[in-house]
Amino acid sequence: MKKAGIVGLPNSGKSTLFNALTNQNVPAEKYPFCTIDPNFGVLITEDKRLVRLAQMERSEQVVHPFFNIVDIAGLVKGASRGEGLGNQFLDHISKVDMIFHVVRCFKITDVSHPMGSIDPQRDIEVVEIELILKDLETVQRRIEKISKQAKAGDAEARNELGLLERLKTHLEAGNLSSTLAKNESDQRIIDGLFLLTEKPVIYVANVDEWGVENHIYERVQRIAQKRNAGFILVNAGVEFEVKEMSPDDAKDFLMAYGFEEPIRSRFFDEIKRTLSLICFLTATKNEARSWVIEEGTSAYDAAGMIHTDIQKGFIKAEVISFEELVKFPSLKEAREAGAVKAHGKEYIIREGDVVHFLFHA
Repeated sequence: MKKAGIVGLPNSGKSTLFNALTNQNVPAEKYPFCTIDPNFGVLITEDKRLVRLAQMERSEQVVHPFFNIVDIAGLVKGASRGEGLGNQFLDHISKVDMIFHVVRCFKITDVSHPMGSIDPQRDIEVVEIELILKDLETVQRRIEKISKQAKAGDAEARNELGLLERLKTHLEAGNLSSTLAKNESDQRIIDGLFLLTEKPVIYVANVDEWGVENHIYERVQRIAQKRNAGFILVNAGVEFEVKEMSPDDAKDFLMAYGFEEPIRSRFFDEIKRTLSLICFLTATKNEARSWVIEEGTSAYDAAGMIHTDIQKGFIKAEVISFEELVKFPSLKEAREAGAVKAHGKEYIIREGDVVHFLFHA
């Protein structure tokens, strides 16, 4: 299962955001390094289609889509040299599939800023420079390893060395690996390096009323747009407060702050977009469930996510889009009307497909 890591400078609101996303209560104090070991949680968001599907099929329980979230210790300048919790921080980042980069855009005087002032662009650069420096170490080690092969006339090694030298120059100029122009062959080589700055990033501007009134968050938004990265505006403190409220009260409270969608829905939508994920639905009398898969996943591979026995005994997948299904009282009636189509192993699952797998037991 893929994971997203929450990163940023100390006291940027990472742990408060983590609590809001995962409905937990990990410490979120007003001093640096409150988080030392990473905290693990699950972001669960309601799929309204699933609620309707469960009603149609009279499913006993509902399992909404979810995604693993990791709250990682705050990074400080010099982390790549082991400052603060640097080595631990960088190691934890290496184990996630994407990054939520939380940037402080709130003033709150009793929550100290490790660098003494609010400056989103500087804060982003501090974090990213440390990641770049760590990636430079990785690239340099690979260059040293492959140089002998390249000098000996190995064509593939020469090609890789040329790419690595270009990447090294790109990183040394303060750029992320993800912004380097590269073809599919280059990408395969770089993927093998597991670089920190190659990971997809969603920038999170954590605001208070001061940050909104002074448009501080727009500095983060511009950086995200420049890099074609995701951007989310959030007031983590407010989002955390509504955890204990009823759904209606929480909705009204958030609307007053300009947030129309719940935080988990907004983050889950950005995760799906950033990692090219979709959801398909299944329903039986026992359970209605929304499954998170990568775009382009075949019916055969999707069956394996549910159970290896279903994949091994795969016969066919009966499929109907949710939008088409709701025209009927149930899957049974949709099937009898010929609206449910049978597909083989190679069928590519699409967003919102309702799938019933037939297999040899």
